[in-house]
Amino acid sequence: MSSRLALHHGRHLSTSAVAAATAAVEAAGASTATSTKPSTISTSRAKSQLRYVYDPDKALEIYSSVSPNYTSPLSSRYTQEYTVRRLAKSHRFSDIENFLESHKNDPKITQEPFLSSLIRSYGLAGMFDHALKTFNEMDDLGTPRSTVSFNALLSACNSSKNSGRAPELFDEVPQRYGFSPDKFSYGNLIKAYCEMGSPESALERLKEMEEKGIEITAVTFTTIMHSFYKKGKNEEAERVWSEMVKRGCPIDVGAYNVRIMHIHGEDPDSVKGLIEEISSAGLKPDTISYNYLMTSYCKSGMMDEAFKVYEDLEGNGCKPNAATFRTLIFYLCKKQRFETGYKVFKESVAVHKIPDFNTLKHLLEGLVKRSKFKEAKGMIRTVKKKFPPNVVKAWERLQKELGLVSVEANEVDLEET
Repeated sequence: MSSRLALHHGRHLSTSAVAAATAAVEAAGASTATSTKPSTISTSRAKSQLRYVYDPDKALEIYSSVSPNYTSPLSSRYTQEYTVRRLAKSHRFSDIENFLESHKNDPKITQEPFLSSLIRSYGLAGMFDHALKTFNEMDDLGTPRSTVSFNALLSACNSSKNSGRAPELFDEVPQRYGFSPDKFSYGNLIKAYCEMGSPESALERLKEMEEKGIEITAVTFTTIMHSFYKKGKNEEAERVWSEMVKRGCPIDVGAYNVRIMHIHGEDPDSVKGLIEEISSAGLKPDTISYNYLMTSYCKSGMMDEAFKVYEDLEGNGCKPNAATFRTLIFYLCKKQRFETGYKVFKESVAVHKIPDFNTLKHLLEGLVKRSKFKEAKGMIRTVKKKFPPNVVKAWERLQKELGLVSVEANEVDLEET
């Protein structure tokens, strides 16, 4: 779907918010030593705030308040990407285009990392044609090309679900512009092949890397191993693991987690065994490792054991993530343990890791079924504040279907209890 068509169907445009962010970018480009506006917030502060903001207009407001005199290009990139993600979730693709195109008026556009951030952001929004157009405009914008912008373009292929474009670009672009792909270029290419369901092609590229003396990282091997597992080719996946070990690649927790991922539906003892193997290797199991153990218990109907894994996360030096809450609430609802599910929901709100609509829908319906109307109303009020406008509409429809009356203005918010 084109950006304009998607916008026509689903946006909630706030012209003033977009204009403010655009004006801030243009003002940053035009500012001088004698007319510098005092900074409002830093990019690191904006990044921290954007992690917990779901309203796209609020995200734009935060972005527009960032000082033009930031000192961290990386923080600036992440701030931009958070803002674009919020807009994309609300299908405001035309606003994304206006927002990112305004950055091309900034004098920093001649710096390759700055322009590359636009390419990556377009990819995150699923707007690959815009990412490619930006890459092709580099001559006109006076920006030099190297593997920096090329890797951003390959990354945009993958993040926009256009992995099929990556192999052709990989073979054509470096030759056309006279630079050589690096290990990150190959990493993006291999990820593209794996996304396309062709780990065999990825393995062929490994041979090419060896011939050129390009480092093959554990992440590259892990990506291929994961793809073989997904295709049900477990023997091939294990051969990739053995090759990693044979080469002496520094195997990280992520590689172990891929192996755990593909057995976590089995006996929880198998998962526990791999977690113990992680510790024996001198590594520290992370939240993802324990999420798989928790999921295994859930699938086996062992909810008390699953809940204990959740409760022990902090003691194991981990923090629950969105997947932790989503999985636990889903299975608690499946077992009709709605009161416990509501307790976990409140804890997800406190740490800004609220599960998705489809998961919470089961919880809300269960609370109503148990006549827990006060809790159900509190849930509705909270999620309306936390979800983007297009999802809020779904909550309003569900609220009406369940016969829940509007929450009065003087009722206490979950975040305040």
